[in-house]
Amino acid sequence: MSFEFFIGSRYLRTKQRQAFISLITILSIAGITVGVMALIVVIAVMTGAQNQFKSQILGAQAHIVVMRHTGSFSDYDKVAKTIEKIEGVESATPFIYTQAMLRSSSGVSGAFIKGVDPETAGKVIKMLDKIPLEERFKGNVAPNSTATVPGIILGAELAASLGVMKGDIIYLISPKGMMSPIGHMPVMKRFMVTEPFKSGMYEYDITMAYIHIEDAQNIMHMVDDVTGIEARVTDVYDVNNIGKRITSELGFPYWSKNWIQMNHNMFSALELEKKVMFIILTLIVLVAAFNIASTLIMMVMSKTKDIAILKAMCATDKSIRKIFVYNGIVIGLIGTFLGTCLGSILCAVLKRYKFIELPGDVYYFTTLPVSLEALDLFFIVSAAMVICFLATLYPAYQASKLNPIEAIRYG
Repeated sequence: MSFEFFIGSRYLRTKQRQAFISLITILSIAGITVGVMALIVVIAVMTGAQNQFKSQILGAQAHIVVMRHTGSFSDYDKVAKTIEKIEGVESATPFIYTQAMLRSSSGVSGAFIKGVDPETAGKVIKMLDKIPLEERFKGNVAPNSTATVPGIILGAELAASLGVMKGDIIYLISPKGMMSPIGHMPVMKRFMVTEPFKSGMYEYDITMAYIHIEDAQNIMHMVDDVTGIEARVTDVYDVNNIGKRITSELGFPYWSKNWIQMNHNMFSALELEKKVMFIILTLIVLVAAFNIASTLIMMVMSKTKDIAILKAMCATDKSIRKIFVYNGIVIGLIGTFLGTCLGSILCAVLKRYKFIELPGDVYYFTTLPVSLEALDLFFIVSAAMVICFLATLYPAYQASKLNPIEAIRYG
């Protein structure tokens, strides 16, 4: 052990008559602990929110959507097979996307209607993989009737707003109608409500409805056309390169967009919030670092004679600086360690026992998401230690500049 560290550790264990310095030291450690703990918990929640968003979005959306500049197209089987042959693509499925009104006996609501192929949609959209689409879409006999009515899968919140349950009849009204002697007539078709789905995202559950792609083609008068092709890829973070390969293979007028582009604003806002919260909560650690500086300044004042004796014994200015820098770093290290432990424990408790519930109509999730990542923890600990180190520089510099003769004479 170097003599600088030995003397510094002795200074931290002050005598009874210097109990005030010990109290300030304890308060400095407590301040660092609270700041680091708060920073870890908040950043873990922000990271958890990002991961939750990604998980829910990737469960309810395709990774890549391929469309045509000229609108709908008919050779979708060939296009889908071409896309599936491209490196990085797992599967592809055609879809039809439109807006319509849904009317039940107790309410009316607008909705996004998506026509999907029951054989391939589950391979692309993870959420639909758990739903027996063929069974849900097949015709069912309507109550008090002999007519067969196709099925429609509603979001749970959309079904609740319409006041319908499994087996109820609703009407889908599309503006894509036809001309008649009395003018433009919208298309109206009956559907039977099947088991509603829950994606975990309120915005999807209140607006989305799925029907068979053939029913969507009939309603939209698209014959054999589709809106586009959705694809699932092996690496969700390489969608930009895979999308470029798809458009290069298909050529103009095909174009693609991926899940990152479709949700760019949301993830940019989350990333900005995370950075702002990191900066704001780092101020807590900064305030605690001022306590470290105050502790060291008072320690320098109380150890004036000791410093003078050390200098008279040929201790260099660098050695004197090291003594007080060690003191400050030890205080910061203890506070950071305790804050990291307490923050990690609190994150583990919040993750295991989901006792904080959030309203689903306000947030995209119903429980507080927590995800503590090693990189975030590294940045937090590094930032805390850098701040603590900087707080030691001025007191250590003042101690090293002390004149030993003056200190011994008036100490």
